[in-house]
Amino acid sequence: MDEANDSVVSEFVFVGLTDSWEIQLLLFVFSSTFYVASMMGNSLVMLTVTSDPYLQSPMYFLLVHLSFIDLGISSVISPRMIYDIFRKRKNISFGGCITQIFFIHVIGGVEMVLLIAMAFDRYVAICKPLHYLTVMNRKMCILLSVAAWVIGLAHSGIQLVFVIKLPFCGPNVLDSFYCDFPRFIKLACTDTSSLEFMVIANSGFISLGSFFILIVSYISILITVQKHSSGGGSSKAVSTLSAHITVVLLFFGPTMFVYTWPHPNSQMDKFLAIFDAVVTPFLNPVIYTFRNKEMKAAMKRTFRPLLVFRKIS
Repeated sequence: MDEANDSVVSEFVFVGLTDSWEIQLLLFVFSSTFYVASMMGNSLVMLTVTSDPYLQSPMYFLLVHLSFIDLGISSVISPRMIYDIFRKRKNISFGGCITQIFFIHVIGGVEMVLLIAMAFDRYVAICKPLHYLTVMNRKMCILLSVAAWVIGLAHSGIQLVFVIKLPFCGPNVLDSFYCDFPRFIKLACTDTSSLEFMVIANSGFISLGSFFILIVSYISILITVQKHSSGGGSSKAVSTLSAHITVVLLFFGPTMFVYTWPHPNSQMDKFLAIFDAVVTPFLNPVIYTFRNKEMKAAMKRTFRPLLVFRKIS
């Protein structure tokens, strides 16, 4: 890029999270622990599902993709945030900032579609069980995965095409610890009201719409479960659905607040961003693992040979 598109600004400086050394230390330990745990947890889910022949259903196919996306969410923001915590000058190049924004929105768009796909999978499995294998065949699973990536790339790319042409001549200080459209756009040396509306429409309204679709879908599934399932079957279905709903709330809650709240608050935005980038990717494998008997049994089958080998040696 030509010196940030022929503008004066070639880098941006993050304000960061706090100036308190004690809180910085706490954030470093907290973020590092959750980052490592989320990377290990999601990698464990992917390894277990791909290596266990009993977990080859469409639900687990989509779960592997969700874990892969969670690895991406963790890696796009967390390492840079952890690296910057103790740095006095938290700077990032113009190109680095644009790259971070691009991947944040690609990954966010993909996860949004994957969560809708997982809701659709549960709807067919519970409400149309006789047609499940016909509807959710391998072709459909691949189609849903490709659609998720196409929509994610389009969601990010459409916004970036307009934003990357903006002139930046100073100031270059972002009151955050990572790059994202809302605060990035405000630093441009031109009127950005129309672009700010586009970001709200693209990210905020899409998030709200997807969240509404998901909640309505899960409510209708729960009603069907209560009407037609026996006690044991109902309990298992409700447990699975509650895990899915928890993931939806964890993902969409902070996202909707950041992009649709009319009076943004810097500290609240930072707290929600930390939660979304560090905690949510860790909680997803925990929710799907410890609340899923099939996953726990599969992990035992996958890692039992390693434990036996270790005892022998």
